[in-house]
Amino acid sequence: MADADTDRRAARRPLSPHLTIFKPILTMMMSIAHRITGAGLYAGMALLTLFLLGAAIGGGAFSAVSWIASGFVGNLIILMIVWAIFHHLLGGVRHALWDRGLYMDPQGRELLAQGTLVGGILLTLLLYIFKTLAS
Repeated sequence: MADADTDRRAARRPLSPHLTIFKPILTMMMSIAHRITGAGLYAGMALLTLFLLGAAIGGGAFSAVSWIASGFVGNLIILMIVWAIFHHLLGGVRHALWDRGLYMDPQGRELLAQGTLVGGILLTLLLYIFKTLAS
């Protein structure tokens, strides 16, 4: 059981002292983005499941799902999912290299973080260019 003195001391204690100590750097932001894209891919798979379920049911269900997916919002969601796939993939490659002890120096870490950021964007753009050319 907590007493009043313990509650007062707990209220004065900072919740996240690391936020006041560390300044955000690109490597840290890419690690956070890697986690967020991983969680976002679960939502993307749920949407893909709904799309495939609409196709399996057929008729009106597929028409409704296709209408949503082919609109501006649907295309934006698909674009975000494609970027998340590439970003998460490259983040996984970055972590695999680090697991082997490669690029652990400050310059190497920064290079891989920049490569993850730029690579995810470039691969997404390239895929959409190829998609546009194939249409």
